[in-house]
Amino acid sequence: MRSLSSDLRGLGVGPGDVVIVHSSLKSLGYVVGGVQAVIQALLDVLGPEGTLVVPTQTGDNSDPSGWRNPPVPADWWPVVREESPGYDPSRTPSQWMGIIPETVRTWPGAKRSAHPWLSFAALGKNADVIIADHQLDDALGDKSPLGAIYRLDGKVLLLGVGHDSNTSLHLGEWRQESPPRGPHGASIRQPDGTSRWVTWTDVLEDESDFERLGAAFEESSPVSIGHVGNATARLMPQRALVDFATTWIAKNR
Repeated sequence: MRSLSSDLRGLGVGPGDVVIVHSSLKSLGYVVGGVQAVIQALLDVLGPEGTLVVPTQTGDNSDPSGWRNPPVPADWWPVVREESPGYDPSRTPSQWMGIIPETVRTWPGAKRSAHPWLSFAALGKNADVIIADHQLDDALGDKSPLGAIYRLDGKVLLLGVGHDSNTSLHLGEWRQESPPRGPHGASIRQPDGTSRWVTWTDVLEDESDFERLGAAFEESSPVSIGHVGNATARLMPQRALVDFATTWIAKNR
């Protein structure tokens, strides 16, 4: 754990930082204490004034009409909508995010946002501010946790993953003048324990060009690149990243 903390400090993570982390535990190689040691190292470096943020998305809690991997027959759609257990920040596990975000989600003191599909979890001083008021129709926009990180002048840490996992780039999509929008749906858990299917309209996210976008950002902007354990790690200012992405998307899409 001490070596991980040293690596993180060397990369530029420091006390009081607000950091959103995208990660692959496997990329770190062998870590004594496993995922618990990784999270403790992050928290130790950030200190009591810092805040750790992770994506805790729930991809299966979405409208089945849009499922592609694999698709499901149309006659299943109403069954899925009716039978899906409602999203509950304290109960619903994240999906396809990796073991680090899922462990942060269940860490003592963690707070999680209310969005039933694109939630985030946070630990630390600014956790409540970051996860508050996560609206259905602004999932990755300025009123989302990404927008809160932007206002707090936070950082993005890519820990063994590429820019295709860099969720903050989506904020650049949401900031476009007329981004493509479409219908969404998910199940939410109500106070009495029953589930209810809700629908809304929001921006249609697209990360297909995020690797190209991230490479362009690295050519012109300050990105700290090093190793944390065996993983290649990238640390960058989120505000500069989002501003660059907003302009780049407008010119290149």
